[in-house]
Formats: sequence, C-alpha cells, structure tokens
Amino acid sequence: MEPLKGLILSGGAGTRLRPITHTSAKQLVPVANKPVLFYGIEALVDAGVTEIGIIIAPETGEEIRVAAGDGSQFGAEITYIVQDKPAGLAHAVLTAADFIGDSPFVMYLGDNLLRDGLRGLVATFLADEPEALILLTPVDDPSSYGVAELDGERIVRLIEKPKDPPSNLALVGVYLFSSSIFDAARGLEPSWRGEYEITEAIQALIDDGQRVQSEVVSGWWKDTGQLADMLEANRLVLEELQTRLEGEIDEESRVEGRVVLEPGASLVRSVVRGPAVIGAGAVIEDSYLGPYTSIGAEVQVRRAEIEHSIILSGSVVEDLGTRMEASLLGRNVKLTRSDGPPKTLRLLVGDSSEIEIV
Repeated sequence: MEPLKGLILSGGAGTRLRPITHTSAKQLVPVANKPVLFYGIEALVDAGVTEIGIIIAPETGEEIRVAAGDGSQFGAEITYIVQDKPAGLAHAVLTAADFIGDSPFVMYLGDNLLRDGLRGLVATFLADEPEALILLTPVDDPSSYGVAELDGERIVRLIEKPKDPPSNLALVGVYLFSSSIFDAARGLEPSWRGEYEITEAIQALIDDGQRVQSEVVSGWWKDTGQLADMLEANRLVLEELQTRLEGEIDEESRVEGRVVLEPGASLVRSVVRGPAVIGAGAVIEDSYLGPYTSIGAEVQVRRAEIEHSIILSGSVVEDLGTRMEASLLGRNVKLTRSDGPPKTLRLLVGDSSEIEIV
C-alpha cells in the first residue's frame, strides 16, 4: 500500500461557537493554549502521516495558513485546498481529489480531539487494507450523529441522525479511506440538507460489497464545536499536564498541583490551583486561578477569581467581585465591573469586546 496522506477539514463556519468565530476560525480556538487544529496535525505526524492537505474556506483560510504555515513546525508538508462552499464532507473529499491522487488517506475533522491519537488506527488500516476504516464511539444521544449498525466489526449500514438508532455507536470525525471513496462520492445526490454526506458515500462502498471496518475509540474523543465541549476538551488535555514553571512567582504567591507558567508570565500575590496553564507574558495579580483554566499570552488578571475557563491572548479581566467560571473569552476582551453585589458569571465573549458588569 502507498504511504498514507492526511486530509484535515478546517473549513466549517463554527456557528455554534459564535461570537468567537465571527472573527476567528473555530479550529484555531486554543485548548490548553494550543489551537485545536494543531492537535490534529500533530496526531497525523505522530502516526507517520506527513503529507497533509488542509481544506479551508475562503473566509477563514488565510488565518489558518498564517497559523499552520508550510507545516515545517510540525515536521509535515502542508498543502492548502480551498473549498468554495460548505457542501458536506463527501464534497470536501472530492475537492481534495487532485491532492490525494491514488493514495489511501486519513480524513480528520479539524475541530476534533482524540486522546490516544491515530497511531493504532493507521496500523490497523495498513495491516488489514479495507476500503474504509471508521472510528466509532458510544454516545448518549445517537440521534444527533451518524450511527453504525454492526455485524461483529463489519459495518452493515450507516444512518445519519436516525430517529430510531440501531446502536449507540456514533461516527467520530476520523476516517481512513482507499481511493475507491472518490467513485462512491461522485455517485451521490445531495441530502435533505443540501450536502454530500460522507455516511452515504461509505454506505455506497458497503452496498457495493467493499470491506468497511470499524474500531471503537479508546480513550476520550471530543468535537469542540460548542462551548461546553471546548471547556471539557480543555479539562481533558489539562488533566495530562506536566508542571513547568518558567515565569516569575513572588513570595506571596502559591502554586498547587500541575501548572505550566510560560516564560515572561508572572504571579503576584496570587494562588493558582492546577491543572492550569498560563501563557507567556501574562500577569496574574491579587487573584485566584482554579483548576482547568487556560490563560493565553499577554493576558492580565487582577483582583479576580477564575476557574474552568479559557481566556484568549491579550484580554484583561479585573475587579470582578465574583467568581467567573465555565467561560470562554476571545482575544483582546476587556472585562471589568463597577461596585455592586456579586453574582456568578457565565460568558462566551467574542474578540475585542468590552464588558462592564454593573
């Protein structure tokens, strides 16, 4: 079998993470201070897949090009492929036909995170040589996903968002294909939502008697498309943090648990309870940072309590008078309050906003 290529889909509009994604690609929103997209690129490279195509949308593509570059920072070679309209995953596959050629390939949704990476999956695919290998995970609400009906490990059929699910095994955003998927995708009609569905292309392979295998995901998997998922992914990644304190910590500050303090960051009269990560140049003063918090570069936090939140670079949080939790602040946000009784805050705030709590 030829070496695998990688295809990362990084085009979607991110409507469920607005207003953050009005100004930024959802795949670049950071988890534990690293863009979600980068985890996908690193997972491919770790599995030996270094020739990677990234599907981008005209609106957010330039930002993704600037962030990921030519791939050399990851040990990869990246080609960018513009998908002119979001017409479904099978359409994205066809858009990449020239890049893929006759190679087998891994398709990875750019806003997904897999704890255990892709190495095992790629090894299975190379050993068994099926036409497709898809990853499944048990979910509580299968009617929200593409769901698989199985006979042993063999997939009998796939159903997109079924009203009466045949199992609780949903498709995870990782697929391995031989080039036969292209013919299957070319034969599709648009679905009821006007998209060319990858589930229907895989079903066409099954109906044609081709071998489609599945594997149930080990470890956790997260689609970071919504705030709750983003915060949960942040928590899961921070769970595996190793302490690294390279910034300044004054005598009146205390660090408990696993904390990363990047160079140039400083703690002044503050308590940080990990797991937490504090980016380069950030200043935490007279504050408490609780577990599962990611503070971006150059953020300033003064006289505030924050936990289980993500704050993107350049933001300022001051004088809240109440604890902020389960929140995501965009870049260069300024959040302050005037005097008044404290209440708990839950916020999803876009870039360059200014909020005063009265």
